[in-house]
Amino acid sequence: NKNTYKVKVPALNSAVLSYVHCYTTIGSRIDRRGGGWTPERTDRLRWLQVDLRERVEVTAVATQGRFGSSDWVSSYALQYSDAGRAWKQYRLDDSTGTFPGNANADGVVHHKLSHSIRTRYLRFLPLGWSAEGWIGLRVEVYGCSYKSDVADFDGRSSLLYRFNQKSMSTVKDVISLQFKSQRADGVLVHGEGQRGDYITLELHQGSLALHINLDDAKMHPSSGHVSVSLGSLLDDQHWHSVLIERFNKQINFTVDRLTRHIRTGGLGDSLEVDYELSFGGIPLPGKPGTFLRKNFHGCMENLYYNGVNIIDLAKRKKPQIYSVGNVTFSCSEPTAVSATFLSSSSSFLQLPADPAAEGAEGEGVSGRWSAGFHFRTWNRDGLLLWSGLQRSERLLLLLADGQLRLTHYRSAVQSAEITVGEEHNGQWHSILVSLNGLQASVSVDNEPASSMLLGDHAQLGSTVLIGGCPAAMANQGCRNPTLAFQGCMRTIIINNHPVDLYRVQQGILGNYSELQIDICGIRDRCLPNYCEHDGECSQSWSNFHCDCSGTGYTGATCHNSIFEPSCEAHRLTGSASGFFSIDPDGSGPLKPTVVYCNMTEEKVWMVVGHNGSAPVSVKGSSLQKPHVMKLNYSATLQQLSTLLHRAEHCQQEVLYRCRKSRLFNTWDGTPLSWWLDRGGERRTYWGGFLPGVQQCSCSLAENCIDMNYFCNCDADRNSWENDTGLLSYKDHLPVTEIVVGDTNRTGSEAVYKVGPLQCYGDRFLWNSASFYQESSYLHFPTLQAELSMDISFYFKTTAPSGVFLENLGVKHFVRVELSPSVVTFAFEVGNGPVVLTVKSHIPLNDKQWHYVRAERNVKEASLQVDQLPLRFLEAPSDGHNRLQLNGQLFIGGTASRQKGFLGCIRALNVNGLTLDLDERAKMTPGVSSGCPGHCSSQNRLCHNRGRCIEKSSGYVCDCTHSAYGGPHCQKEVSVSFESGTSVTYTFQEPFSVMRNKSRQSSAIYAQSSKSRENVAFRFLTTKAPAMLMTVTTYHQQYMAVILAHNGSLQIWYQLNREKQPDVFTPTQHSLANGKLHRIQLHREGRDMYVQVRPTWAKSGRGVDEEVLQAGSRGFIGCLSSVQFNHLAPLKAAILNRGSSLVSVLGNLVESNCGELADKSSSRSLSGELQLINAESFTDKIIQESIKIFSTMPAEDGRFTVCSDLGVHPRRTEKLNSAITSRRKQPNITVLAASPSHTCC
Repeated sequence: NKNTYKVKVPALNSAVLSYVHCYTTIGSRIDRRGGGWTPERTDRLRWLQVDLRERVEVTAVATQGRFGSSDWVSSYALQYSDAGRAWKQYRLDDSTGTFPGNANADGVVHHKLSHSIRTRYLRFLPLGWSAEGWIGLRVEVYGCSYKSDVADFDGRSSLLYRFNQKSMSTVKDVISLQFKSQRADGVLVHGEGQRGDYITLELHQGSLALHINLDDAKMHPSSGHVSVSLGSLLDDQHWHSVLIERFNKQINFTVDRLTRHIRTGGLGDSLEVDYELSFGGIPLPGKPGTFLRKNFHGCMENLYYNGVNIIDLAKRKKPQIYSVGNVTFSCSEPTAVSATFLSSSSSFLQLPADPAAEGAEGEGVSGRWSAGFHFRTWNRDGLLLWSGLQRSERLLLLLADGQLRLTHYRSAVQSAEITVGEEHNGQWHSILVSLNGLQASVSVDNEPASSMLLGDHAQLGSTVLIGGCPAAMANQGCRNPTLAFQGCMRTIIINNHPVDLYRVQQGILGNYSELQIDICGIRDRCLPNYCEHDGECSQSWSNFHCDCSGTGYTGATCHNSIFEPSCEAHRLTGSASGFFSIDPDGSGPLKPTVVYCNMTEEKVWMVVGHNGSAPVSVKGSSLQKPHVMKLNYSATLQQLSTLLHRAEHCQQEVLYRCRKSRLFNTWDGTPLSWWLDRGGERRTYWGGFLPGVQQCSCSLAENCIDMNYFCNCDADRNSWENDTGLLSYKDHLPVTEIVVGDTNRTGSEAVYKVGPLQCYGDRFLWNSASFYQESSYLHFPTLQAELSMDISFYFKTTAPSGVFLENLGVKHFVRVELSPSVVTFAFEVGNGPVVLTVKSHIPLNDKQWHYVRAERNVKEASLQVDQLPLRFLEAPSDGHNRLQLNGQLFIGGTASRQKGFLGCIRALNVNGLTLDLDERAKMTPGVSSGCPGHCSSQNRLCHNRGRCIEKSSGYVCDCTHSAYGGPHCQKEVSVSFESGTSVTYTFQEPFSVMRNKSRQSSAIYAQSSKSRENVAFRFLTTKAPAMLMTVTTYHQQYMAVILAHNGSLQIWYQLNREKQPDVFTPTQHSLANGKLHRIQLHREGRDMYVQVRPTWAKSGRGVDEEVLQAGSRGFIGCLSSVQFNHLAPLKAAILNRGSSLVSVLGNLVESNCGELADKSSSRSLSGELQLINAESFTDKIIQESIKIFSTMPAEDGRFTVCSDLGVHPRRTEKLNSAITSRRKQPNITVLAASPSHTCC
């Protein structure tokens, strides 16, 4: 093979190995004049293979172009192998397999490998090369020698390490080894003791599982047991490293650079193992050659147990080692050759139907015939096998929705099929397809075959296609019905003849396209798991998907919290008092928590309760046996710490009454009672915002009953005294424990009650800085955003351009900047600069606040400016994904002090943390804390989504995007609906995600789409069923919010015309009770969040008769403050009667019904947020019209029910019948909707 070089180190100049210290390079022989490798242009196989003569540890590689030419390699892949076959691709830490190469023939490009590889053979595969010339390559490999002790286990053998004593008890263990396995299951290490201790390390479906128990199983069953799995696809017949470190209960478990830290339960700290440890299997005592579990089949090397080299002892036949079965000390290589099908559209392998007669052109096969192979893939769909039969018949074997389907096509309209198998989740599976006379059968994983009759004796054509169909065979009926197969195959046997894939590779046998032979390129894209916040990862061959259902987070990687960060933020959205889930660190690691937001006062109070809210009476306690009460809050201490840090002010009342019960010893001042703060520290002050020592509120107010003491209780009187105090030092709150120790005397008693934690204000919402010199900036520590990053802030300026934010690395960077009417988000992670832009139709330097949010993760990047369409780009699935930054984060300028921003920035949030611009600005020249103007403080001048606009002599509130009106967007916009009243609001344009037009990035990233709604409104009615709101599209999709017959709230979604609608019932009790209710709904993709109380919900599928019946009744009552995304349709109907966007039928009367109901007996349903998952939700919806309507009777008494709700015309007759029978009213007609008209 002219592309394979066997290199005698260091004789050849084109490829050499430098044996030096593992992390040192020396003057490279790569620079010597002359030499270099270049393939023929006609070569189909282009690689440079290096034989290093023995397994060595490779730590770096370097490349150079061919000497004296215009030939070089601009990018390449690196593969390695122990035996020159069964190759594996090297991947960098960010999972990309592409190495940047040279830009000319003379320069040398070095790459220090992030993790070394131990191998004998290397392959350099050019991926890109000189546009001026051709492929040219000189290489050098850096590394050091590597020695190892190897043992080969054949699946029926094991090694036993026997202890010197009967039992070995250890509190510290270290087990290390490397292994490569030929199958997905098998025990590597096992030891157990008679009292129930055990440790087992085993492969299970390609993952490595560690099971350990340190407790007496009889006395404490399962209490000390722990199991953990790590790794994936470990049966790939390549080396993997394992390290287990245990000290007492703490265990570090590492597989291939992935580490899990775990802790065992139970009481025991030691591992007691009797007699022996076994490696490779668990032999059954007294029965040689019999094993309890599947044995390991493969090789282990450098196997150490607590410093003992097990394999070395076995090789030297030491008495501590007993060998069971055939264990050898050289590693046998696998015989199966794999092939990787790379493309979902153009991969195929074409073979003769009878390899034994491959020279006979055009002859078919009759009689018995079979085809078998092993395959593994993540994809749920793909063509596995195609074969033509007589008379244009054909036989297809498909992966269809994760199952195997064998189909016999007799004609275009006549077929028969068999469906077998279960999910194929990346594991190897064996397939056997057989034809025998009139019968075809398929078997999976050696299970009994499933068969079908063919109707005639089968006669195959001359060709069998595996994995896909070439375009040239479309006229023979071979077309990829769904996708070509993407995955790995091996052990292909056609008609009992094994297929030699090396002959296929050399062009001697068959034909192929988009195949890699002698390598299985399957990857686990969910390892490591890039889905954040407990999102569930699933994958295909080329990508992964995060299911964020139930997490409270959204986005491609479940990065973004759907909850507001504080009660103050909820108030700004127009919410009323109630229980809310809030997420104080946004996209940070902490989960959301439920709090009560009291919005009835000027200040918005957040209330966090605990388990000790009732008064507690204490008697009989002393310092030796004190009374102790631990307080458990509805939020974790980490969540509470973040909430307190964000709040302006926090307080907690401790009610304390006493009778002959002192807080302090009056002789020496020793505390007799105290409380613990959130850090577990003892505190002895009982009031105030300063952490004083041994004082109560009466001391601060100077009104204690006896001024000789600092607390009323210390007067030690027989009467009841009061030392209630208000604690307000945030660093110590909340109270986590109360200790009372002086109630053991006659007549002594104390009563205490710890109130909830209460906080108001959000000091980050208006944290701001003003930049008034172009060369000024604020700097912060380096942005920690390797895999995900979100940046959001508000700005206002009169300057046309400037840099908001910049952070640089050696090659990478991130920048957000302003140019005239355009905001740009740019970054570089190694795939070339990516630029997203949003252009505004109005100037952005209008001295008004504008909102910017930029996000980047391993799957996509996005940019949002105000209410303008979201721009976002998908990331390449196999590109670099780690953002490597090392400079400071500059705000309002750059490191070069050029293009600085002039104006104000506030609420700058990075990955859930708000940067304290206000504090940093106080010490920076050219920058001042705060922002001038009326709209730059948290005085809440404009409410309910209202936008504050600066004027020369004051401000005005723009309530355009608010459902409220009035000078401050606080006035309810309410409408009384009578029978026959309806409002229709038609959107000007579909709500769609716009594709970014950046020339630099459009070739790299693809368009995708999002789907979301935010809905809020208040209503009052006594009639049910009732239609509250519908959103319809021209694509027969709809959303409807209705009251059912029993008055319960129902939310209907139909986003997929092929499936039944989803219906959700957040409340079971009737809301048609004449009281005012508030509904908030948020949907993001497949997840819907409903704010409603009580917290009960169910989901299900049904027909839309309920919706039509609610629509036929309409709505009679009061609707108030209706918000849909950034639109206020009800307010638009009142204020813009002549608008072409608003259509009103019937008598629409503006009312103050919402305000009156609020004053009398308002009831907020803004309860705890809960998640409902709809399996049938799609990820795309284009909303075109929103309707709030009641049907209007015509003069002849007939009713017309609009079926814009997605009703197919063919269902009209059925629905007419259903409604007529249900209502006993024949004068109802259902009209089918069409794109050309709206029937209401």
